[in-house]
Order: sequence, then structure tokens, then C-alpha cells
Amino acid sequence: MVIGIMKVRLFSGDPQSLKDKRRLVKSLVERLKNKFNISVAETGDLDSWNRCELGIACVSNEAAHADSMLATVIRYIENDGWLEVTDYSTELIYMNE
Repeated sequence: MVIGIMKVRLFSGDPQSLKDKRRLVKSLVERLKNKFNISVAETGDLDSWNRCELGIACVSNEAAHADSMLATVIRYIENDGWLEVTDYSTELIYMNE
């Protein structure tokens, strides 16, 4: 079993308030969960109205598949339109059976 994890830092100039940002981030999180069947949570920059950090995780039986899923997720976020990816990092964790 392979667990793929990714931390993504995002920026947007669109939200005019914290409430605005939270609505947009919640929408993105739900779309990611539904489209890719992954775990997603807002993990940082909770009090910033224009920055966001997401934690993303997926589980697979192959490292290549987990890596591919994370790459597809980051491309989806980049193409979303209102968000700019400022940084991201990925890691694969191998679990022995």
C-alpha cells in the first residue's frame, strides 16, 4: 500500500473577506473530494483572506498511480481559475504489509 500526500499553498486576490475565501475554499475542497475520491482539508493560513493551505491524501496499491493522482489534482487546481498555486510538495509513504 502506498499513501500519497501533498501540501499545496494557494493565493487569490479575488476574495474580499474571510467569509468569501472560506466559501470558495469549501467549494474547491468538495469538488476535489468528489472528482478524485481523495481526502482534502484546509490545513493552514486559516485567518488569511487571500492565502490558503490544503492537505491532500490518497491511497493506492502502486506508487506510480498515487504520484499520477497527485499530479492530476495539482493540474486541476491550477486550471481552476481563481487560485494561484504558490508552492506544493508531495511525498509517498510505503506501508509494509
